[in-house]
Amino acid sequence: MSQALHVFLLEEDRLYLDNLIRGGTDSARVLNRARILLLADRSGAEQRTRQQVAQAALCCALTAGNVCRRYAREGLDAALSEKPRPGKAPKITGEIEAQLVLLACSNPPEGQARWTFKLLADKLVQLALVDSISEVAVYKRLKKRAQAVEGQVLVHR
Repeated sequence: MSQALHVFLLEEDRLYLDNLIRGGTDSARVLNRARILLLADRSGAEQRTRQQVAQAALCCALTAGNVCRRYAREGLDAALSEKPRPGKAPKITGEIEAQLVLLACSNPPEGQARWTFKLLADKLVQLALVDSISEVAVYKRLKKRAQAVEGQVLVHR
């Protein structure tokens, strides 16, 4: 069963959302939330249900309801932005990454021809930079680092 949304946009919020959508420079998620709020606005002549708003905005009815609920409870900024997502903090921070790169660029341990991801992971633990880490995490961080370096444009003058 569809439930009616009760969002009454302030005039300044409506103008801001209109300009936001017309500009089109924000992320698709922000623009879609703005569309949801404009469609759910009960200040105008049309008074749509949650299902009608969801169909018009091409999203799930729960998404439409959540955006409207956040607007009603927390305001426009909260409705347009994302909440921080829960999750574990990365083990390799900027400082540890710098140590990892230095280590990977250094000479390998005695008896080894080159550094392996397993050796690098073990060395990070041995140096007490992290409590534990897998070689896959080391591989992913070095791969991300290499892609970032490749993406940079160097200008020589």
